[in-house]
Amino acid sequence: QVQLVESGGGLVQPGGSLRLSCVASGDIASIYKMSWYRQAPGQQRELVATATNDGFKHYGDAVRGRFTISRDNAKNTASLQMNSLKPEDTAVYVCNFGEITAYRGANVDDLWGQGTQVTVSS
Repeated sequence: QVQLVESGGGLVQPGGSLRLSCVASGDIASIYKMSWYRQAPGQQRELVATATNDGFKHYGDAVRGRFTISRDNAKNTASLQMNSLKPEDTAVYVCNFGEITAYRGANVDDLWGQGTQVTVSS
């Protein structure tokens, strides 16, 4: 059974930085897409960043230039480095891994983490 574990959320002052990590464990041969989403109260879920196994990266307009997504395929891990944080970045951040190929078991089309709270406030 493939599972995702997130870490790195917390409280930070405006202008500060946080680094989020999402680690997949289980029967995994490869992961095509690793993404981060966020959702603030009363707002729609928003794509923050995505990175594919063939090198494509995309950032949402609100975070481009401040956030960086990276992959460690050997460790089945996605990281999100968040710099120059603003109060409007406050949200629940959740990772999403897509098109997970297994060695022995069934492949997984789409898997979500539990989410981690990021609060940017003075």
